[in-house]
Amino acid sequence: MTDLGTPVLDNHLHLDAENRGIEAVEEFARSGGTHLLVVNKPSWHLGAEPDDGEDFRPVFEETLGLVSQASDVLEGCAWPVLGVHPALISQLVDDRGLSVEDARDLMCAGIDVAAEYAEDGRAVALKSGRPHYDVSDAVWDASNDVIRHACERAGDAGVALQLHTEATEDLTDVATWAEEAGLPPERVVKHYASGELAGVTKSVMCRKEYLETAVEVGEPFLMETDFVDDADRPGAVMGPKTVPRRVRWLREEGHDDAVRLAHVETPESVYGIDTEATLAE
Repeated sequence: MTDLGTPVLDNHLHLDAENRGIEAVEEFARSGGTHLLVVNKPSWHLGAEPDDGEDFRPVFEETLGLVSQASDVLEGCAWPVLGVHPALISQLVDDRGLSVEDARDLMCAGIDVAAEYAEDGRAVALKSGRPHYDVSDAVWDASNDVIRHACERAGDAGVALQLHTEATEDLTDVATWAEEAGLPPERVVKHYASGELAGVTKSVMCRKEYLETAVEVGEPFLMETDFVDDADRPGAVMGPKTVPRRVRWLREEGHDDAVRLAHVETPESVYGIDTEATLAE
């Protein structure tokens, strides 16, 4: 057990072998971090210009390789989250000239490939979402169709679903779609969340004010940095040390129960992962 006396999970960050990669994991571990959920970088960041679902596979395979290396470094382990970044729809429509319907179908095909890994036990969650910026009604509706499809595939595979969405404290619409698809809404996670969220589970960005709100609300939550591992944006969005530092701060403030909720209980209920049993002896 680290000097923090608890498992420490960053619920959402990215790794890139061409940037800091495992060096960032080592920094996280030195700071007291023990577990990671590694989300594949957006496909275009890794040079992929997909024409069909299979074209996403190299992106997923690269993530799996980095997860394996990360697990060798950590006192605990890392798990992959695989899927399609929702901003891809704008690239497909605006830059490549696809119809909204064809872009939607291509993104769903990418999620189908990610679901293969989840069904084989090689991913603990899928990733989907909708743009966090203004888009046309047609793109918005198509993006929601992709989320519904992701809910269905996550439900079929028995895994969780991480979502990238607009800034909001209400995702009860998505909770309804998840229920309709047989996916428990609590297994849907909004990444980059603030301290309050209705409908699904929140993955709270590690700003102190957000964490204070999450502690006060008392509902299940996770903690994340959304570290992007981009040489052009070092430390963005938050650096690898941030979650361990915030755990230390929460414990100093007397919030041991909230730390256990975020790093042991919620990971178990959402992803079915045991952050205590997976700690090295």
